[in-house]
Amino acid sequence: MSSSVDTQEGHAETNEELYQRFTNLVSSWPCFPPVLSISVSQLYRHDEGWHSSLAPMVGTIVADACFTARPSDIVVATLPKSGTTWIKALLYSTVHLREHPVGSSDHPFNSLSPHECIKFFEYQLYTGNKIPDLDELPDPRIFATHAPFVSLPRSVLASGCKIVYVCRDPKDTLISLWSFVNKFRIRRGLEPLSVEATADFFCDGVTLFGPYWDHVLGYWSAHLAHPEQVLFFRYEEMRRDPEAHTRRLAEFVGCPFSLEEQEEGGAVDAIVKLCSFEHMISLQATMCGKTDAVIGAVDNSWFFRRGVVADWQNHLSLETARKIDAITEARFKGTGLLVSG
Repeated sequence: MSSSVDTQEGHAETNEELYQRFTNLVSSWPCFPPVLSISVSQLYRHDEGWHSSLAPMVGTIVADACFTARPSDIVVATLPKSGTTWIKALLYSTVHLREHPVGSSDHPFNSLSPHECIKFFEYQLYTGNKIPDLDELPDPRIFATHAPFVSLPRSVLASGCKIVYVCRDPKDTLISLWSFVNKFRIRRGLEPLSVEATADFFCDGVTLFGPYWDHVLGYWSAHLAHPEQVLFFRYEEMRRDPEAHTRRLAEFVGCPFSLEEQEEGGAVDAIVKLCSFEHMISLQATMCGKTDAVIGAVDNSWFFRRGVVADWQNHLSLETARKIDAITEARFKGTGLLVSG
């Protein structure tokens, strides 16, 4: 039997009615068929200018209507393929260090992917006509989203809870996304996209949860306005000094390492090694496990590609790279935001 929910519009609806209402809304928006977009299904264009396939778009809107944030919550926000798996792993292992010491035989990463430990609003929680009961989760609750800042659940902003954002060089983001989406396209019998076609979509803003530049600028502006609520990391800087960023992350979310943990226990170094690309890809959960999402079961190994900086040089022409750089320079000029390359 369906439960009923009170939406922010004040109407009591069953779960099915709520999802259907938002499905009808999204279905009325402009869309691009999979042969004309970087997707395995139609991409819909939100009123705020970003794109997603139907189910995650609906999930984002349902989360806005139904999710009640707490001040103690933590929300991880990224564009797809911007270091999401890594920041989730670092955050989860830091917050739960005392509960799950690094190296313990029952550490969740031995059996679960970081995406199962920190779930997406739009891909895992608000899906399939479900309104999850999140009240029993202990503090701090940690969630994730790919949604732009303008489409975060309103209660997240009102609660003052912590938001952790990671951005990555747009060219590396593009290449990682291209590789990831093609895995789904091939599995579903669709022709893989060429890197050139993918770059054209990317530059035009027709990409998952983009346009890239709007997404980054939204969280960057929020960070400048509310640095105590929004932490802004650059993937390239994290790669150069993961220990410093892990310490900063712990401080920001209210779980600082003690002197004993840092100096005698080596906790920061242990977490960095635990969450490293080299270690995570060797785990049984990565090699053989799957993560259930509204788009279907995803092989955990698909979330790990190379993770290196400037891999775009192996795939993009100089002309395409210059085009992306020119857009980035024009969009970020005067903002104080420089994405490291």
